[in-house]
Amino acid sequence: MAITYLKQGKPEAERAEDDAKVRAVVETTLADIDSRGDAAVRDLSQKFDGYAPDRFRLTASDIEAAMQKVSTRDMEDIRFAQAQIRTFAEAQRASMTDIEVETLPGVILGHKNIPVQSVGCYVPGGKFPMVASAHMSVLTASVAGVPRIVASAPPVGGAPHPAIVAAMHLGGAHEIYVLGGIQAVGAMALGTETIDPVHMLVGPGNAFVAEAKRQLYGRVGIDLFAGPTETMVIADDSVDAELCATDLLGQAEHGYNSPACLITCSRKLAEETLAEIDRLLEILPTAETASVSWRDYGDVVLCDSHDEMLQVANDMAYEHVQVMTDRDEWYLENMVSYGALFLGPRTNVANGDKVIGTNHTLPTKKAGRYTGGLWVGKFLKTHSYQKVLTDEAAALVGAYGSRLCMLEGFVGHAEQCNIRVRRFGGKNVAYGQAAD
Repeated sequence: MAITYLKQGKPEAERAEDDAKVRAVVETTLADIDSRGDAAVRDLSQKFDGYAPDRFRLTASDIEAAMQKVSTRDMEDIRFAQAQIRTFAEAQRASMTDIEVETLPGVILGHKNIPVQSVGCYVPGGKFPMVASAHMSVLTASVAGVPRIVASAPPVGGAPHPAIVAAMHLGGAHEIYVLGGIQAVGAMALGTETIDPVHMLVGPGNAFVAEAKRQLYGRVGIDLFAGPTETMVIADDSVDAELCATDLLGQAEHGYNSPACLITCSRKLAEETLAEIDRLLEILPTAETASVSWRDYGDVVLCDSHDEMLQVANDMAYEHVQVMTDRDEWYLENMVSYGALFLGPRTNVANGDKVIGTNHTLPTKKAGRYTGGLWVGKFLKTHSYQKVLTDEAAALVGAYGSRLCMLEGFVGHAEQCNIRVRRFGGKNVAYGQAAD
């Protein structure tokens, strides 16, 4: 087995050092919000966004005014994207059914899928206004039936971003705030004098937002750890370097720390892609950002076979995985750790990011090993229930329960079962003893 790195980004130790710095800043900032509430939020908004209005929540007239600034074409495009996302989310919701089954005569077990009662949807808008993130979080929560949907995005140019506001409103947000960064997710999760806390936080963000969600997890639920975007291209010589380079840089432009990786079994494709990336960085308008990401977080991995490529891809567990090979379906069958797959040269990550219908809030930093991305099911809690309808069933299950509780030494537990055996089964079980 020969796996060769023709290019490798920062070593893990340096990346861990960067993470530690972010962690310390977030911890201090969240403590300030928890302690000072609205005052801390206002100070942070002024510091990072130069924005400190009388109120951060938009009124109905504010929302209407913002939407009036969105062009007809842009509004049509937003509605089209939301229609695709809604269609897929509704199909996913329909796949989740409540169940009730009689497991023994007179014993009824079931579960119900209940929406989370309030969610905070963060929509990034710093370097790029992420209009699509509003569809992915707000609209999906709406399809799930969440009764209180709070949405927040930073100001752009000292004002609410019109298209983001439109997408939030059309997606079904009940409250819209103009707040960004740690102050937004902190305020939604912890609550302030003017913002009621939510039960769950969702949405992507930069390293600080992702770390804030991580630290807030437990106090509130979160969708997943969705940090700086990651993209992987798995390709063989069935495609060319221009396609691979374009797909790598298309995601590297997100930020200065957006990993991008090519895994291939073709040395020729690898070397030509490296050269093509250099060429494209001369003409790409966002090259200032993309070039830093590629320099510090770009990898090119050369493997001997598709089996090796699969192993490396599953080990890295990247967020976006673009597969362009002569056996794309084989990868679909065998990939087990990733955020989302984009199969074949006709689709691409940008389709998923903006319009095709699948959700773009996806696991990063190897979280794809244990979770998938945001979807309608993330907003639903599956709660079980039980009913015992006959005396015979109560006595039967109670006797088994009594003995199993005593096996573990739980006498109080056993008595919960024993009292049912006595009352509904007519048996005289000695107190603190196992039922026969």
